[in-house]
Amino acid sequence: MARSEFYHISTGGDLEKITTLEEAASAMNNDGYVWFNYTKASREELAELTTPLGLHPLSIEDCTDETQVPKMDEFPNYTFIVFNALRYDPEELISDEVDFFIGSNFLVTVSGYADYTQFPINGIMPVVERNNSAVKKGPAWLMHLIMDYMVDNMANVVEQAEVDIDKAEEKILDSPSGFDPSRLTYLRRNLLSLRKSLFYEREILIKISRNDCEWVPEKATVHYRDIFDHISNFLEMTESNRDNVTSLMELYASMLNNKMARDSNQTNATVRRLTLITTIFMPLTLIAGIFGMSEWTVMTGGEANIPHSYPLFAAIVAVIGLASFLFIRWLEWRDRKRSD
Repeated sequence: MARSEFYHISTGGDLEKITTLEEAASAMNNDGYVWFNYTKASREELAELTTPLGLHPLSIEDCTDETQVPKMDEFPNYTFIVFNALRYDPEELISDEVDFFIGSNFLVTVSGYADYTQFPINGIMPVVERNNSAVKKGPAWLMHLIMDYMVDNMANVVEQAEVDIDKAEEKILDSPSGFDPSRLTYLRRNLLSLRKSLFYEREILIKISRNDCEWVPEKATVHYRDIFDHISNFLEMTESNRDNVTSLMELYASMLNNKMARDSNQTNATVRRLTLITTIFMPLTLIAGIFGMSEWTVMTGGEANIPHSYPLFAAIVAVIGLASFLFIRWLEWRDRKRSD
């Protein structure tokens, strides 16, 4: 839902809400400055700022382009800054762009264009009212307050990413075969996006801290250095988490290989036992097949010798079976000794 709000902030710290764009443009001639806050504004609405503020059409076009990375562009009478507000849904990083136009007597904020936007600076007004002693100093202090508000919320993003990594590690250690490796891919992709956003935002803050933005006075840069420190810490944590995800991928592959090796060893042991049994019973089956034919009485010399021939046959079968078993065990012992 599109929304536009205009506020005149006097040098005394008074925050006056203005109803129309024309009144807001006129208030720029008074002391203090004017804050133009747009949410889901159309390109036509933003184009109305071209004349009173001298905004370039290209920077207005960038506001409605969701694919922009954080950046800072200098124009003759203002600076255009793209900054990302981040939030972390389960296994998915959501980026919501906030654009700043800062000049000598105005600040324009544009936000709310993401598909699943949560309107990242909706709750900023109570913060502005609590810090009116800083806000009254100029647009640079108000922009710092908004950026600081966005960066503070990024801490939850980094922490949630670490929680998801810890959960993935626990599941891998608990049951590698039941773990879905695509989760690691999602985590790695989110961390890459987070790193990209943090890296470019840090570059913006480096430029502001070294006074590359003429609309941010030197007295205000110390506050931006504080945001820079937070962004740098988040970036280091993100790099560490990326290494952890890589280690989890290696751990998953290693544990899966170990499980497959154990299963293979169990299969080999089973096959070896079956082979042993088959090898032992093959000659016994041959002997039993020969002597079990109808010529048994002829081969044993007649029916009178049957009571003696059966026990003798059973003894021969037992001796051959035992000899086969001992011979196979000796072969296995010899092979193990050679391998050692």
